Amino acid sequence: MAKMFIGGESVGSVTNNTSEVRNPATGATVDTVPQGNDKDVQQAISAAEDAFKVWSDVSPEDRGNALMNAGELIKKNTAEIAQLLTQEQGKTLFEAGLEIHHLVHGLEFYAGLASKVRGSHVPLPQKNAYGMVVRQPIGVCGGIVPWNFPLTLMGTKLGPALAAGNTIIIKPASTTPLATIKVIELIAQATFGEGKAQKPLPKGTVNIVTGPGGSVGEELLRNPRVRRIAFTGSTPIGRHVMEVAGREIKRVTLELGGSDPMIVMEDSNVDLAVKMADVGRYFNCGQMCLGVKRLFLQESIADNFIGALVEILKKKTVGNGMSKETRMGPIHVGAQRQEVEEQVEDAKARGGKVLFGGERPKGAEFDNGFYYLPTLMTNVPEDSRLTKEEVFGPALPVYTFKTLDEALEKANASEFGLGSSIWTRNLLHANKAIDKLQAGNVWVNSLHYGYDELPFGGVKSSGVGREHGPEALDYYLEPKGVVVVNI
Repeated sequence: MAKMFIGGESVGSVTNNTSEVRNPATGATVDTVPQGNDKDVQQAISAAEDAFKVWSDVSPEDRGNALMNAGELIKKNTAEIAQLLTQEQGKTLFEAGLEIHHLVHGLEFYAGLASKVRGSHVPLPQKNAYGMVVRQPIGVCGGIVPWNFPLTLMGTKLGPALAAGNTIIIKPASTTPLATIKVIELIAQATFGEGKAQKPLPKGTVNIVTGPGGSVGEELLRNPRVRRIAFTGSTPIGRHVMEVAGREIKRVTLELGGSDPMIVMEDSNVDLAVKMADVGRYFNCGQMCLGVKRLFLQESIADNFIGALVEILKKKTVGNGMSKETRMGPIHVGAQRQEVEEQVEDAKARGGKVLFGGERPKGAEFDNGFYYLPTLMTNVPEDSRLTKEEVFGPALPVYTFKTLDEALEKANASEFGLGSSIWTRNLLHANKAIDKLQAGNVWVNSLHYGYDELPFGGVKSSGVGREHGPEALDYYLEPKGVVVVNI
């Protein structure tokens, strides 16, 4: 049985209750984990508070060295972590490997930034005085992580938190705790310093508490000793997180849902855009907040583009992610597959046309998993669920447009504003889209991808605050104004 990690120790829950983690490809039990509750969280908070007294005094350079060392430990265990991730989440081994690579890159990025935090000197009206702004770590942070990219999205919280001198408690999704537990155990083994003077991370610097959101997550939100919450998940739950954490005046960042538009102009590299539409929608079985959710094609290229995309989908091998031949694994849980099916059926009932997919694959090998074929649809009404809601699965509606202004209007007709892209060789078109698209991120002739070097987050119902980039550090540091008077 896998265990939680609190105060430098692998532990069970105070209640000894457990829950099963199942493989979405087969339905088989992968492992069991402790079913933590508020008491377990309180123990983790106490451990994190004790560790903060030490870790916050460690030099920024040494904190960076510890993150670099953690990245090396993760890389050495990539094969084991990837298998755990594929078995519990359903993604292919190839996709799992990419996720681990992204996690390590993020840790290395914040390792480099740890020693680059700067304050400022401020001249004051008094001749014998000056001001300073110093930036200090906040304290105990909580990271609530979803199941679609559990390692990457854990890293976007843990990396800047530790680099800034904070300690952290991770609450993974109940269905994908295993790879995260392994990674937290490895990070806890990281050392810093030189030669015989090397030291381990203080016990309690990193912690993980498994269990349901109703107890573990709620305690992180409500407990006043947790000063910072970083949440990635659905918009409805994000609203709840902000409401509850707000009562304790916690710092909160929310990375929520998206319905990202991809606009393809007739002057673009169409062949490349077709390939990226495939990856952008169907990678990780379409379970991506920043995935391409709505495809807009200029009328003159629409037929050829759609035909080429259908041919790619026909060749896409759906199956168990542990197989090297698989190009798309199952949807993560049965309830999520049902949600996607209902969204597709709603579009069909309103006149939408299925060009490919729209059903479960046939065959005994698919009976026990949550499989669904990659789906492409046209003639989807703008008031359909497939258009208005976030689609967290492998279904893509296609729309056509005459002018860029028309495409931008349709793209912005959404409550979400996370990512977006335009594909064009015309610099005027690109600059107009950059200016007018209502999204936290715009990619030009590029796949929707969250680079560690750039801030990432949404507008409207897609969230508040930013992860990634140097900007993420701002959410893990408190600016303190200082006045010094010479007497």
